[in-house]
Amino acid sequence: MTDTTQSTHPTHKPRPLVDLLISLLIPSMILMKLSGEANLGADGALLLALAFPFSWGAFELIKYRKFNFIALLGLISVLLTGGIGLLKLDNQWLAIKEATIPGLIGIAVLASTRTRYPLIRTLLFNKSVLNVDKIHARLEQGGNTQQFEARLLKATYWLSGTFFFSSAMNYVLAKWIVISPAGSEAFNAELGRMNLLSYPMIAIPSMIMLMAIFYYLWRTIHGLTGLKLEEVMANAEQDSAS
Repeated sequence: MTDTTQSTHPTHKPRPLVDLLISLLIPSMILMKLSGEANLGADGALLLALAFPFSWGAFELIKYRKFNFIALLGLISVLLTGGIGLLKLDNQWLAIKEATIPGLIGIAVLASTRTRYPLIRTLLFNKSVLNVDKIHARLEQGGNTQQFEARLLKATYWLSGTFFFSSAMNYVLAKWIVISPAGSEAFNAELGRMNLLSYPMIAIPSMIMLMAIFYYLWRTIHGLTGLKLEEVMANAEQDSAS
């Protein structure tokens, strides 16, 4: 007989190259190359370009059946971009939308410090990345739990800062690049160019900031527990036993 007690939900594995291709590169190329009247037209190209990140985000949410606040905001962002283009709203709304999404995440990170579940535990200090139970046991053994929580709070403030940085840069980039009327071929081309430039100008610096925060978190764990990196990584004990 087959064992039916185990969960049938697949485990989510990060696929950054696929995410980049579907959510950024393909939509940008569609907007820049197919928006002319001889091709799909401005509205048709916009709808097709937005369908890729929207469908991918919806697929991930449905398949893994796990609420993801950031993924949900991404889907909302796609819908708002489509609404601005199809309804031909003022470009100012695009700049506001681009700044609002990461700004909301930054506010959520700050607000989470007043709850029992700071978002930094979801994004960085979680059981899929680190052996959280082992770390907490060693912190309690050395009487360093309170000191660790204080440093974790500092890292949370820095994490919110990365999202506020993205918010400001998104606004500047949108105001600088997207200047044509919404719903036009030029608007679509500028939107595609903005999406492409957002990766080197915003995503990469934000990723470097996140890596710096993780390094600070690791140095804190090592300093307070004496554990080595290979000892605190998730599934380290299973890997060493196999």
